[in-house]
Amino acid sequence: MFWRFDKTSMPTPTTALPGRAEAMRVPATHHVSGRPLAEAVPEGLAEAMFGLGCFWGAERKFWQTEGVWVTAVGYAAGYTPNPTYEEVCSGKTGHNEVVRVVYDPAVISFEDLVRVFFESHDPTQGMRQGNDVGTQYRSGIYWYTTAQQAVAEAAKLAYAAKLRDAGYGPVTTEVLPAPEFFYAEGYHQQYLSKNPGGYCGIGGTGVSCPLGLDAPS
Repeated sequence: MFWRFDKTSMPTPTTALPGRAEAMRVPATHHVSGRPLAEAVPEGLAEAMFGLGCFWGAERKFWQTEGVWVTAVGYAAGYTPNPTYEEVCSGKTGHNEVVRVVYDPAVISFEDLVRVFFESHDPTQGMRQGNDVGTQYRSGIYWYTTAQQAVAEAAKLAYAAKLRDAGYGPVTTEVLPAPEFFYAEGYHQQYLSKNPGGYCGIGGTGVSCPLGLDAPS
């Protein structure tokens, strides 16, 4: 039964839920911008993926950021193909709740997106974020290019030093090649735009993330 499983421990490929072949159906357009939600990255734009706790509040942080073209929430970095929210919440998929961010690098750099990421949550909490507990709430940056990887790793090191000086523990953010992104159910997409009084469990440390990391974006 789901509630007897330790949701702070990652399953293995053999113990993860089997999932399904059918992709999740999502709305055609973004609830805030009206842009296509699930299209390929338009020419001249770039893609990023972040996990920083409950994806409702995390997505809002990014759609409110100038230079972001479109956002979507989903599941990634686990084993179960096309999981449901209930399956992810069981802890038996290994997936993280993530935000897909399509952005205009002429307006905002990947470095600046990483700053938004780090300053919007506490990256020292392991398999939780505030009162939200489980593998789906872990901190993660999932890179699409080696340039993004360089920025993410440099930012993690720099921010870890600042957090340590502020009395926080080690940064637990995973920095991995971008895994396959599985869209979450339609009602999760831009949830806090549709439900302005909805729950948002993410919050930053109050420690600024240093910029000027000398890595390309």
